[in-house]
Amino acid sequence: MNRLFYDALHERLGSWPLAYIPYGGADWGEVARVAHEIGSGDDAAYHAAWTRAAERFSSEAAQALAKGHCASARELDLRAACFHARAGAPLFGAPVDPRVRSSHRLQIAAFERALALGDEPAVPLRIPFDGTTLPGYLIPAAGRANEVRPLIIFSNGYDGAITDVYFASAVAATRRGYHALVFDGPGQGEMLIEHGLPLRPDWETVVGAVVDRALALPNVDPARIALSGWSLGGHLAPRAASGEHRLAACIADPGQRDLASGFRALAVRLGGTPAAAADLATLDDALVENMRQFVVGDRMLRWSIVQRGLWVHGVPTLRDYLRTAEAFTLDGRIERIRCPTLVTLAEDDPLTRGTQAFFDDLRCDKTLVRFTAEQGAGGHCEMGNRSRLNRVALDWLDDVLGV
Repeated sequence: MNRLFYDALHERLGSWPLAYIPYGGADWGEVARVAHEIGSGDDAAYHAAWTRAAERFSSEAAQALAKGHCASARELDLRAACFHARAGAPLFGAPVDPRVRSSHRLQIAAFERALALGDEPAVPLRIPFDGTTLPGYLIPAAGRANEVRPLIIFSNGYDGAITDVYFASAVAATRRGYHALVFDGPGQGEMLIEHGLPLRPDWETVVGAVVDRALALPNVDPARIALSGWSLGGHLAPRAASGEHRLAACIADPGQRDLASGFRALAVRLGGTPAAAADLATLDDALVENMRQFVVGDRMLRWSIVQRGLWVHGVPTLRDYLRTAEAFTLDGRIERIRCPTLVTLAEDDPLTRGTQAFFDDLRCDKTLVRFTAEQGAGGHCEMGNRSRLNRVALDWLDDVLGV
């Protein structure tokens, strides 16, 4: 398949909005134009092109609103939010690049302007958590904002913005009659960019706070609260379900037992023994250095691990990152998942190497759904055909919750 962006990392990050076309995040020509403007440019050119497009959308939104065209203003500001969210991605890392912080703030400002418009405005939330508050939004079910309805809580993974999970999942859910709650947890969005709060493995603690806040909302059915996680959220969501038993259902897209398995495989590939790789925290210094050189020599891995991973986990070195990765596991906890669980497995998604084994070990009511390249849904999180994932997941949830 021909790609839009000259640079492979830009293609990986910049193609996301194509999945959001059915949900109002972009149109194909808008993304293609940004790719054309970037051309063979660097990450600064990438940021500038997405930002220019987002600013055009915001300007058009303001003009539409001034003329009383609220629907158009809402659509345009949603696009602005989506494009600002894409702008800063290649610049991730610590210390935080001022352009990343600016893009995040502009994203949220446009998102909140959009969600305040229309007949059923979203409800901004602050979720008390561990001495601070997490940002969130309750997106009401279409045409049923004041009804007591089932709720889906959506959890991001490593690098998704709050607007990403809105377009990828929440819009489809609200069209189906679910209330949706999107939020930034530790290591995500505002909590990472503005406050430096790193990711933590005990996602049951995070989701427990979100459930507490959700139960205080008058239009949420307390017996029908589901949790859905995508990308690394496919580990975080079942981890949360292993300790938060007020959940009525869980979706893991894709299901993952742990974070460390991929690094164990890399350690063995670079000369380590399986026994030595069993505990990443105790790897030989020479092997860790070999791993570091391998990572920094590959642009995609350097972005994923050095720029993003170390920053998200709040650690300075690869060895520290490997040590923290060991804590992200369902070992000893997988049998505690009690709620019905849907596990996805897209055939070309690198995160699905251990998904079948993870599914086999579940002891709850469980369903595995495979997605294929033939369906256009074989890639990471089915981003080539996200609407197919949403149909399958929501049909399953309808059956589980009796919607």
